[in-house]
Amino acid sequence: MTGTTGAGVPRVVSLVPSLTEAVAVTVPGALVGVTDWCSHPPDLDVVRVGGTKNPRVDRIVGMRPDLVVANEEENRGPDLDALRAAGVEVLVTEVRDVPGALRELDRVLTACGARTRPRWLDEAEAAWAGVPGPGRRTSAIVPIWRRPWMVLGRDTFAGDVLVRLGVDNVYARHEERYPRVPLAELRAAAPELVVLPDEPYRFTADDGPEAFGDVPCALVDGRHLTWYGPSLARAPRVLGEALRAAERNAGRVATATVDPPAD
Repeated sequence: MTGTTGAGVPRVVSLVPSLTEAVAVTVPGALVGVTDWCSHPPDLDVVRVGGTKNPRVDRIVGMRPDLVVANEEENRGPDLDALRAAGVEVLVTEVRDVPGALRELDRVLTACGARTRPRWLDEAEAAWAGVPGPGRRTSAIVPIWRRPWMVLGRDTFAGDVLVRLGVDNVYARHEERYPRVPLAELRAAAPELVVLPDEPYRFTADDGPEAFGDVPCALVDGRHLTWYGPSLARAPRVLGEALRAAERNAGRVATATVDPPAD
């Protein structure tokens, strides 16, 4: 290692917002650089190194980190290769489902200097292990962008989250992970539910539901749907409440209740 932040803690740059949050709350002082999109914890005061898709490689190399944590989906291979070529150690995670997220979080936190498994990770594992089997399953589409419309396809972490909560993605067998699908085709798929997260596209009650007529829509917090970190512990309850409310209130929009910033 090229240096430490003190007390044996490695100098870490995170290129993944959810991993940034996980490392920040578990190994205080380890992070020396994060992306412009890393919004949690909100008071995190470290160097910003650009976006997840266009990090400033030269700035990161100049910071002489001991480790850069990345993700095979969030970050681009050429950027990670450039960091390795400059002698920087890069840990790349692969997260396609909830069990995989829990395993990768354990691996990342250990590499970042955590001496014990954090309580929030145990709570997240228990929360997902305790999710009751749904009384009935619901078919859904999950748009993540519009202009053009894009949806969750095959083999995604968010798709696995929803499956565990009783929601089956209509496009789970699509050959692409995030296919572009015309709105007319989305409507023709006749989903029982539309799940609209607030990231990466910020769907709102006035921007999204109107496209799907009387199909129930659930506006959900993207952090609970797509992030793997401390929010995993509350995700089953927060998302479950919004999904159940949407099914009860057919023709109206249900919104996920966002917890206060306790995690």
